[in-house]
Parts: sequence; C-alpha cells; structure tokens
Amino acid sequence: MLPDVKKILYVSDLESGSRPAFRAAVSLCGHYADSEITYLHVIESLSGTTRSVLSNMMEKEEMDELLKKGVEQLSEKIQERIERFCEQELEEHEVLTLKNITARVEEGTPWKTILKVADEINADVIVMGTRKHSSIGQMLLGSTATKTLGHSKRPVLVVPLGTK
Repeated sequence: MLPDVKKILYVSDLESGSRPAFRAAVSLCGHYADSEITYLHVIESLSGTTRSVLSNMMEKEEMDELLKKGVEQLSEKIQERIERFCEQELEEHEVLTLKNITARVEEGTPWKTILKVADEINADVIVMGTRKHSSIGQMLLGSTATKTLGHSKRPVLVVPLGTK
C-alpha cells in the first residue's frame, strides 16, 4: 500500500477506452481522505517543420491564438468528460466530487510534461493508461508510460487499456 496519498496525477490521452485508468485514479482517491485528482492531458508540441510550414501561411500571433483556443476547447472537453463520468459512475456515498478534480491541458513532450506537472503539484502518485502497440512501433517510438516510468521519482500506476 502506498503511504498517505493526497495528490493523484491522472494522465489521459482522451482516446476512447481510457476510462479504466480514470476509474483506477478515482478508486485510489476514494481510499484516502482529502485526496484530489489533477486530470492532465498533454498536447504534443508542433515539430519545427510544422511550425515552419505554418509560419509561411500565418503570422506567429495567429498560430499562438489558434493554440490558445485549442487548449481552451480541450479544457472544456475534459471538464465535460469529468462531469459525465461523475454522473454515470459515482454513487452518492462516494467521497469524490467535482471539487476534488482539477483539469489541466499542457503543451510539450508528453512524458517530460507529465513529470514536470507531477513536480509542480507534488503528486504522490501518477496514474495513466497504456495501449498495446505493434512491436516495431514500440521499438521506434517507445511509449509515454514506459518513458514516464523510467524517469519518474514517484510511484506510477499503469493501467492496461485496449489496443491502439
């Protein structure tokens, strides 16, 4: 059993089938009084090539504004998902409520951003799902969960999800 858990960082890719990992975070939260969940989604940064192509079509301010709007829309989508989850799956006697969950959307390299946010909020544990990839895809790209596990200084709970 983990020592006293107050802050849980739940990481989501927003893909369908990721609910089991969120359920695990909610279950963990329910075992500890006064615990809270930070629901994180990381938007991968644009590559240099993509930025270069876009800079030929629009001004930097326009690109920044598009990114800002995208982050706002994702934040709203996440909040709606959290509310829907709570309505559909939480029972009246459960201690978790919407006030125990904070949504965050960040931009960056996913595993690095996950660890940065975990440090910022002083998370006691990171909860995330992982999907099966082809062995070649795994070898070439690795997985966010593998990289997070390999570099984290705090416990990471990895929940197996469906195939991608």
